[in-house]
Formats: sequence, C-alpha cells, structure tokens
Amino acid sequence: MTVERTGAATFKGNPITLIGPELQVGAEAPDFNLHKNLLETASLNDFAGKIKLISVVPSIDTGVCDMQTRRFNEEASKLGEQVVVLTVSADLPFAQARWCGAAGVDQVVMLSDYKNNSFGQAYGLLIKEFQLDMRAIFVLDADNKITYAEYLPEMTEHPNYDAAIEAVKALV
Repeated sequence: MTVERTGAATFKGNPITLIGPELQVGAEAPDFNLHKNLLETASLNDFAGKIKLISVVPSIDTGVCDMQTRRFNEEASKLGEQVVVLTVSADLPFAQARWCGAAGVDQVVMLSDYKNNSFGQAYGLLIKEFQLDMRAIFVLDADNKITYAEYLPEMTEHPNYDAAIEAVKALV
C-alpha cells in the first residue's frame, strides 16, 4: 500500500502531497536503482563502504537546486575519499550532464529518478502533484544506516548545509 502524506510540505506556501514513508535516523536506507545515463544505473551497492551524502533536488535547473548542488560539490572535495556526494533529481540524465558541464560541477555523482520515481517513493519524497522529488538531505554511514535526515518543509527553501556537513564529518 502506498503511503500518501498530504500537506507534508509546501510549494510557495501551498500544500503538496508526498508519496512514500518519512525515513527516520537509525533506519536502514532503502536501496535504489537510479540512472547515471540512459544505459547505466547505480544502486547503493555501487557506493559500498563509503559514507554517503545524498542531496535530493526537484530540478537542477532551478535557483535553489543549482545553489544546493554547487555547495555540496564544493564541500565534496574537502570530505575525503571515504565520502561520496550523490545528487538525485527527476531530471533526465542528459539535462544533468549538460548542467554539470556548464556549472563546472565534477565532485558529485548525479543520479536521475526520471524513469519510475522509485527513489522518490522509497525515500518518501515523490511530490504527487508534480512527479518530482522533494528537496531533502540524507547522510548514510558506510553500512547504509541513516545518520541524518532533513525533509524540507517548503520546496523553495535551502537545506541546513552546515548540519549535513557536520553529520558527514562525525562519521569520518
């Protein structure tokens, strides 16, 4: 049965419905199958043994999503080899690659949830009204346990960058 969380967040003050459960700190992160490009996918196993910062954005071509991705790209190089920063959106892999090239973003792994929104549903982020993933941040330890989760209450707000980075550093 699909969980719908009506009014779990807003877009410009208007309530939106999120599909999927709200994940809690201490839980095991759901596996995923996201697209790196049209032919290649990635799952949690591809990042086994690494600390993972998962930055979820609705669309890379919007102001807050752009700034969020640039910020975590900048931080990624300071976090060390045992950390991987993943950015997930429902944008097509082509759009993600184009944006990264234009923005000079090369420290984060871009992953697309465009095909069936399974990541959004598993992580409780699929916006029913838009078929995009809601902005959120997750930090997973090397064993895929959630050590930090931030579900943004308003789609247009920035996440707490410092708290997310500190959560990663606490695991290093």
